[in-house]
Formats: sequence, C-alpha cells, structure tokens
Amino acid sequence: MPGENDSAAYTLDHLDVLESEAVHVFREVVGEFDRPVLLFSGGKDSVVMLHLAAKAFAPSPVPFPVLHVDTGHNFPEVLTYRDETVERVGVRLVVTYVQDWIDDGRLKERADGTRNPLQTVPLLESIVSGKYDSVFGGGRRDEEKARAKERFFSLRDEFGQWDPRRQRPELWDVYNGRRRPGEHVRVFPLSNWTELDVWSYIEREKIELPDLYYSHEREVFSRDGMWLTPGEWGGPKEGEELVTRTVRYRTVGDMSCTGAVESEATTVADVIVEVAASRLTERGATRADDRMSEAAMEDRKREGYF
Repeated sequence: MPGENDSAAYTLDHLDVLESEAVHVFREVVGEFDRPVLLFSGGKDSVVMLHLAAKAFAPSPVPFPVLHVDTGHNFPEVLTYRDETVERVGVRLVVTYVQDWIDDGRLKERADGTRNPLQTVPLLESIVSGKYDSVFGGGRRDEEKARAKERFFSLRDEFGQWDPRRQRPELWDVYNGRRRPGEHVRVFPLSNWTELDVWSYIEREKIELPDLYYSHEREVFSRDGMWLTPGEWGGPKEGEELVTRTVRYRTVGDMSCTGAVESEATTVADVIVEVAASRLTERGATRADDRMSEAAMEDRKREGYF
C-alpha cells in the first residue's frame, strides 16, 4: 500500500508551477505559429525566458532565433554577456541597430539623449522583414500598470498596435493565436511571475547574469532622483557631479534611462532579501522612460513597442 505521504512527491512548488506554465506557453506557440522570435537583451527576464525555452525543447535546440534591438547606448558588459550566452545556448542572434535608422534619416535623435523610445520603429520593421508571426517578450504583470492588463497572447494589428477591445479570453490555459494577414501576437511567458519569483528561479537554476546586477563600485551622477551612468549619450550635464557609489541594477536597458540603486547585495541570496523588502517595482524605481508621463508605457504599447 502506498504511504500516506506519497502524494507529496507529486506536489509542485510555486516555482515549478510558474516554470510549467511558461514551458506550456512556449510549446503552444511553436505548435501554433510558423515564425516565432524571442526578444533578447541580456537582461534578467530575457535570460530566464531563454533558459525556459531551452528547457521546453531539450534535447533539441531552441527552434527560433532571438532578436535584440540595440540602441547603441547599451551597457558594454551586457552586450558581451548577450553574445556569450547565445553562443553557449546555440541559438541564432539577430541584431537590429537603432543607429542605422538614425543614419539614414528614418529616426531623429531626441533632445534628452535617450534612445529607448526610438526602439519602436526598428522593432516593428524587424518583425515585418523577418516575417515573424509571434514575438516572445519578458513583460510581467507586476512591473507596471500598463503591463498588468496584458494576457499571455497579445494580438497586434498590421501596424504593431495594441487594441484592448480585440484581446481574447484565456480560460483553462487555452490560447487563441488566430490573426489576419500582417498581424502578429506578442507572447509573455513570464506574465504571472514577480521580480522575486525571477530571482528565486535564478537562484534555483543557478543562472548566470551580467555582473552589473550585483553590487559593484561605479561612477554615477544624479538626475531626477536616479543614479545614471555617464556616457556619450549625454551625461553628465553641467552641474551634475560624478561620484563613486556602490550600486547595482534591478533592470537593464538603455544607459540613458536605467538608474542604479545603492546596494550591498553581492550574491543572488542578497538580492532576494533586498527585493523582498522593497516596496517599489524595479521599473518604478529605476526607469526614466516610464516617468515621461503617467501613461508612458500605455502610449508605447499602443504604438507597438511593448
């Protein structure tokens, strides 16, 4: 007779449930779409997504490429990590450069120096030129109110725009990927994850990340309440003093809009303790592009970026 505690062996913990859900989404997309692509920047969420994709299809290789829209203002150590990771995993990397759009006049530099909002047009044109019908993104509902509205499958029209009235119900883990010619679907396997879940999974799976996610000394300057990294993008300005601080990054994007936080967290365990105690989301605390207006991310989503 089986022991009364045998059922415990079949119980999934919280991270197992999230992993299983994400793996299911990856497999559904590959089974339903012809040309998926995964947005990969070298940031922690895209790294976790690539790790999950590799698990979902092992021992076969990941059956789709990864796409990075490079602003030209990315952290050098993140780009190095990106290249090393795709080579280790054995996945094809496609890079689109915002600088190319600036050079030929399709885009114009912003007065504030940030290029993060300029990613929309290169992203949409890359989706069209690559004939991608589904695009994996690392968005999570806990990050920001515009992201909280999203479902796993987010239908986008022929212009890449999001219309809340056209989003489909997702009952019993059944996802509807029907689309008209020219339309595509953004897919968010990490929708139900939190920042703490991501870090707990990174600890469990022993996933390596770029060093800037952990405490280190760096020259920074203060702008709008954030510690920014100096660079050719336009900082620091007159009156903005460079100082050395012990910092880390909670999220990684364009250097011109991603702030560091003062921190002594040198290990994943340290970061987990720090994140658990925080009352600010990573984007709310460290992303200048989300502070441009109350509806900054909502506007960008409607334009086709997120």
